[in-house]
Amino acid sequence: MPQVPVYNMAGEQIDTIDLNERIFGAPMKEAAVHQAAVRQLANLRQGTASTKTRANVSGGGSKPWRQKGTGRARQGSTRAPQWRHGGIVFGPHPRDYSQDMPRKARRAAVRSLLTTKVNDNQLRVLDQLTLEEGKTKRVVALLKALNIEGKALLSMGTSDVNTVRAARNIPTVKALPAANLNALDLLRYDTLILTKDGIDVLERFLA
Repeated sequence: MPQVPVYNMAGEQIDTIDLNERIFGAPMKEAAVHQAAVRQLANLRQGTASTKTRANVSGGGSKPWRQKGTGRARQGSTRAPQWRHGGIVFGPHPRDYSQDMPRKARRAAVRSLLTTKVNDNQLRVLDQLTLEEGKTKRVVALLKALNIEGKALLSMGTSDVNTVRAARNIPTVKALPAANLNALDLLRYDTLILTKDGIDVLERFLA
């Protein structure tokens, strides 16, 4: 059973905690992680890109010149794809890019990445994360106290407005509830800062 230290907001170790083996000691399932990340990226696409074919562009009603005798190649319309202002061939049209993935597979991907964070010493457990005001300097001080450099993901048991507000001004930091932890964010951010009540939430969802 993995055991990690517990810190307070001043960066001091105050305790240790035993992590659930099923969540933080799960086998690595690369296929599930890859599918989960690709699915999330696909679901972010709006799918509104659109081009006009030769049937949609305006103009080109009459034949540019007669079929024979001009010495030039035969042409039927000035809106054919090879003409300037002509239609687009095989261009994008509005479509739905969203993908489905079984819930069990999505959760397996999250468990795999959480285990990786523990094995790579990229998990910090906080006793609690409470900010009286949504000031960015509070999060900066927390990261400095925990000696965290690079991208960091803050995850709490419940959504805290002050924490989200304080973190959103830092490009390399994101805050979200533990119930919303996902494969893409765990891949994008180097260090995961997880509160003890966040671990309780994960045990309800993932164990």
